[in-house]
Parts: sequence; C-alpha cells; structure tokens
Amino acid sequence: MSYVNPGGEYARDSRYITTRITADGRDGFPVEAGRYRLVVSRACPWASRAVIVRRLLGLERALPMAVAGPTHDERSWTFDLDPGGRDPVLGIERLRDAYLARDPGYERGITVPAIVDVATGKVVTNDFAQITIDMSLEWTPLHRPGAPALYPPALRPEIDAVNEVVYKDVNNGVYRAGFAGSQKAYDAAYERLFARLDWLSDRLEGSRYLVGDTITEADVRLFTMLVRFDAVYHGHFKCNRRKLSETPVLWAYARDLFQTPGFGDTVDFDHIKRHYYLVHRDINPTGVVPAGPDLANWLEPHDRASLGGAPFGDGTPPGPVEPEEAVPAGHGPLTG
Repeated sequence: MSYVNPGGEYARDSRYITTRITADGRDGFPVEAGRYRLVVSRACPWASRAVIVRRLLGLERALPMAVAGPTHDERSWTFDLDPGGRDPVLGIERLRDAYLARDPGYERGITVPAIVDVATGKVVTNDFAQITIDMSLEWTPLHRPGAPALYPPALRPEIDAVNEVVYKDVNNGVYRAGFAGSQKAYDAAYERLFARLDWLSDRLEGSRYLVGDTITEADVRLFTMLVRFDAVYHGHFKCNRRKLSETPVLWAYARDLFQTPGFGDTVDFDHIKRHYYLVHRDINPTGVVPAGPDLANWLEPHDRASLGGAPFGDGTPPGPVEPEEAVPAGHGPLTG
C-alpha cells in the first residue's frame, strides 16, 4: 500500500459520507442514545478529535465507542483488539464491512472516525470535521452536566477561520511533507508547515487558548497533531526544523492541554507509533518502530495558567475515564 505520489505532491482524498446525525433527524438519522457506535483508532489524529470531544461532552454512554487496532492494510481497519478479532456489538472483523453494508460498490477511503447505525450495521458518516461539530450542537440534550461549550456561537467565525488554516497548513501539512514524492514538493510543504507553526506560536504567546479564554474545537484540532509531533512527524515525516519540545510556546500549550482531563488521558503513544511506522512501509520499509521519545516530559509544569482563562469556562472537567476505555498501562506517561 503506497501513500507517496512519486514525483509529486500528496493529495488527500476528501470525499466523505456527509450524512448527518441531527436532533431533528432531517437526514433520516436522529440523535438517539445507544443507537450508534463511534468507530475510532487511537492512532489516528482525525479519530482522536472525536474521542476527545466525546469525553469532554460526556457522551460515552450515549455514543458507545469501538476501538480498532493501530494498524491496517488495504482492506481497512480491523478489530484485532477485541476477543476473536470481532467488534462485540457490530460483529464484524473489519470496518470495511460496515461501509459495504451501506454501499456494496463503495470505492472511497475506509476511514476513522466513522459512526455506524448498530441495528443495520451500516456506516452513517465518516465526515470527521462535521462529526465533532455535531457532537457539540446536535447532541446537546445528552451532554453531561457541566459540559464545556466547544463551539460557542459568538466565537464560531473565528474558530472556523483558525480551523481552516490549521487544517491546510498543519493537520494536512505534516502529511504533505511526509508523503512528498519530490524534493520540491517536500520543501514547499516543510516551509508552509513551519511558517504556520510560527504563526500559532505568536498567537499563543499571550493567549492560553487559540480562540477565546476557554478550550474550543480549535484547540482539539491542533492538539491531536501536536501530541504526535515528536513521536512521529519530526522523524518519520521529516518535519525536523525542531522538535515540539524545542518550541517553547507550543510545547507549553500542548502540555497544558495534555494535562487537562479529556486530552492526555485519551492518548495512546504506543498505537500512534505502531500505526505510522508499521503501516507506511513505503517511507519506513523496515517496519522498525522507534523506542523513543521519552514521554515523562509531557507531565512537566507548563505555567500557562498565568495567561488567564479557564479550560472549561463555567463548566466542569469530565470525570474519571471509564475502566473499559482507559489507555493501557505503559502506553503513555499518564498510565505508567
């Protein structure tokens, strides 16, 4: 399975299933506790957004979660972490089965996150950007008491503007560098990525969060990339001007979020590294997974509280992680 476009720029296939799960059910899928299953991999930054938002909003029981293993082949993500290699609720071995149940001729990407209608076994949506917005706006009656406002009306234009440039230059930018098929394509991606990281560093130097004085959707979207930077993007994707841990403002910002309930307690560094280094054999043909980096520095003081603001605003932090959803011990600094 090849990800590099020889001699050219990497282009992401952005053709997603855009059916939405809404309060009024206008697409035929109303919000309903227990009806759907959120399928994720903790390795994937796009899926990790949904894991974080779901936890921050307290949707764990309303929207149960299936966790695929960290690796996949051309036939898609597998449920190899579950007994017998099958998701215990959907009864399938591969996420591909849920896509084909919806469309037997489906030829686009088998991606996570995906939300599956349990009764039919069919994927409803894999539109990762809309999934988390809808968790905030459409699933409101099922939020926990004290859930934060991650997409508040007054800040939406600014959140959307920040998200757009972060997606183009950072979220997707690391992949454009890592999967570049020519020096020219790599150089352009590298310069664009680090110019945006410099812009973000300047923005965050005097502000604890990206937009406003509380955590928003914008912080979630940036965090899932920053938390992977030193473990994967710096070496594997050649994004090596400097490590995140050598970038003072962004490193302190990332640690602040990591140490906030709902962020670091969802991160599985073992799955992250195994996914990138084992799946991307065209850029890591040996399949060797690096032992480092040391993760203890994620728990060092960040001193960002002095900038003001409060992570949850007038809300409260989420409670402890449910035991069945805890990151395994040894897969990150928070779990030993």
